[in-house]
Amino acid sequence: MMAAAQLKPAEQAKLQMMQEMEIEMMSDLYNRMTNACHRKCIPPKYNDAELGKGENVCIDRCVAKFLDIHERIGKKLTAMSVQDEDLMKKMGQEAK
Repeated sequence: MMAAAQLKPAEQAKLQMMQEMEIEMMSDLYNRMTNACHRKCIPPKYNDAELGKGENVCIDRCVAKFLDIHERIGKKLTAMSVQDEDLMKKMGQEAK
């Protein structure tokens, strides 16, 4: 892998932008997951300062499902993107 110092300034800027987008996307995923699982698993009126066993189990399952679905969607979108690229290449070759 090429060190960042060996990249051209434009490539460094692109890499930094991609890293910032990745951080933003992960932050968004975490916030959406936290909000969804909190709403689903923790009652609005707190009876105790600590999570109960049922709340802990619910949160564990919610997070696992949320991340599983996120991964499945990511794989599907990647596959669709590859198919689109292949189709565009074929269309470009047929036009010649």
